[in-house]
Amino acid sequence: MASESIVVFAQFQSAVDEGFWHRLSSLKLNKLGIDDSPIPITGFYAPCSHPQVSNHLTLLAESLPSESNEQSSTAATSGGNRNRCPVPGILYNTNTIESFHALDKKSLLKAEAKKIWDDIHSGKAVEDSAVLSRFLLISFADLKKWTFHYWFAFPALVLDPPATLVDLKRASQYFSLEEAKSVSVACNEWRNSSLTADVPFFLVCIDPNSLATVKHIKDWETCQSDGNKLLFGFYDPCHLPNNPGWPLRNFLALISVRWNLKSVRFLCYRENRGFADLGLSLVGEALITVPQGRAAKTGNGLGWRDHQCLPNAVGWEQSKGRQVSRCISLAKSMDPTRLAISAADLNLKLMRWRALPSLNLNALSSMKCLLLGAGTLGCQVARMLMAWGVRKITLVDNGRVAMSNPLRQSLYTLDDCLNGGEYKATAAVKSLGRIFPAVDAEGVVMAIPMPGHPVPSQEEDNVLEDCRRLHDLVDSHDAVFLLTDTRESRWLPTLLCANTNKITITAALGFDSFLVMRHGAGPFSSNDERQRLGCYFCSDVVAPIDSTANRTLDQQCTVTRPGLAPIASALAVELLVGILHHPHGIFADGELANSSSSGSSELPLGVLPHQIRGSLSQFSQMTLVGQSSNSCTACSSTVVSEYRERGMEFIIQAINHPTYLEDLTGLTELMKSASSFKLDWDNDDDVDDDDCVEI
Repeated sequence: MASESIVVFAQFQSAVDEGFWHRLSSLKLNKLGIDDSPIPITGFYAPCSHPQVSNHLTLLAESLPSESNEQSSTAATSGGNRNRCPVPGILYNTNTIESFHALDKKSLLKAEAKKIWDDIHSGKAVEDSAVLSRFLLISFADLKKWTFHYWFAFPALVLDPPATLVDLKRASQYFSLEEAKSVSVACNEWRNSSLTADVPFFLVCIDPNSLATVKHIKDWETCQSDGNKLLFGFYDPCHLPNNPGWPLRNFLALISVRWNLKSVRFLCYRENRGFADLGLSLVGEALITVPQGRAAKTGNGLGWRDHQCLPNAVGWEQSKGRQVSRCISLAKSMDPTRLAISAADLNLKLMRWRALPSLNLNALSSMKCLLLGAGTLGCQVARMLMAWGVRKITLVDNGRVAMSNPLRQSLYTLDDCLNGGEYKATAAVKSLGRIFPAVDAEGVVMAIPMPGHPVPSQEEDNVLEDCRRLHDLVDSHDAVFLLTDTRESRWLPTLLCANTNKITITAALGFDSFLVMRHGAGPFSSNDERQRLGCYFCSDVVAPIDSTANRTLDQQCTVTRPGLAPIASALAVELLVGILHHPHGIFADGELANSSSSGSSELPLGVLPHQIRGSLSQFSQMTLVGQSSNSCTACSSTVVSEYRERGMEFIIQAINHPTYLEDLTGLTELMKSASSFKLDWDNDDDVDDDDCVEI
């Protein structure tokens, strides 16, 4: 190029790795919430390395700060990577798409340009030249649709009047053979050193003997020797043969302000396969005229050296030749299971933004829940647990799916009823997997041994095996839900939970009424300061017996109003969540609704009741508290001690002999005392009517 022309710079281009958006989503959900404060980020770029493709400024997952670190990721980024020259940037991530479009882009660009201007005048840009390429990113992350709107800006100070280009040619044409060889060697050494590989601006000094050295720009004064050629070099991401890259714009501003040079010889450094390529690199000369801005008009003659004279700035990235934002959707490219997990966790993580900052998602996701019964209640409870983030669910049931089940039992379909019906435990697990692939669900087909259902001697070994298996299941889970449809089927699980001090929750249905309750801690738990809450059997004065014999069809089936089970199931799961977030956990006292003495009413999840009894016929609900009974046939210290001493022998005796538990706990004597108690009425007819009080 022989004639002078205005320098036309090739604008920076951006590229965002998918990992950046995943990290931003996680940061937004787990830490930032609705905080839309600017976030320091780091971009990376390298010299052009292909004759037909420019390099981009790239954002990676590590461009963002980690969730545990308040600082920018810049400090955590390892230096000396020749393919990752770090560039500081700032991210403005808005909470709504409307806020994204309403951002004052002109002011934001000017603010970042002023930072560059300040760094030039303070000398920071000489010490750390990467700040000359400072960038800006605005974004909106739609985490429901996994869509991201964004727009980059690469602030560039506007030369007024523009710099003119005297000459621009390939570096191989500018240097002599000796100079070219020496420059290539010096640049390769600079790029291969861990101390300088990611320093994007530098000086190339060539002495009269054609020996080239590459130095930091802060060493400009030491390079002023007669006969030396001096070039201002920079890593040029652009591949175009007639256009220097965008970083040169602010580099020229720095050179004009710091050293007041009017003519600047520059090297657009480019590579091929990791080595200097002088056939691709460019050498040019630019003329800088003293700006005709405010400083010139005031007559101080300082031009750009006047710190108060902030130049105009440009730099919003174009998309297909237009200045518009970009949008990317990751929904189609993501693994469906990963999408399901993100979507499932979204509502829970959003709770922590405003409504429930103390929500412990780790406690929920690590909870192992055992559901005894996979019927109307079991299906609903399993789905509610998944909605709260519980991922480990085991269902126990020995029944098969009948034609009457799918309408009320939400995990089953008609296909599960065919050919005699699939086992409920197995079908429920398959259904949970279809609903949420990340759930860790297991189905166990087994019957629960029950008092009042005598065991023939030939079946005793099988029943004992079921008892041991149930013991192991209770022992390996954190919370147990008793969701069976008979009273006696809850006895053995209640005993096992009391023995191991497990969180235990019972849900039971009538035709139009329900009971949901949490069992108190076991009798030998370590906390002796509070009186224990009762279990499901503590208010009974008789032992559980066979409740299925001599029943009509409507008594054999669970005949309830259809809306009852979802209500009871939801309350049962909410009880579990309340226990996990209560400071006393399983030892928490039972609290009553609307009670002024309730200490937990100030907790984020409110009161933690012991029992909830509801009636659909009255559309009413009440909370009750019942303390543990020393004569309880399931959780009293007498029964638990007997089980610990005799083990399975005790279980078989309780199953085969209905009155054994009553005799053991003293209920038999209590009933005898009650039946022999006589109340003597005073039949004195001489009582004066005046002694009576009308009520």
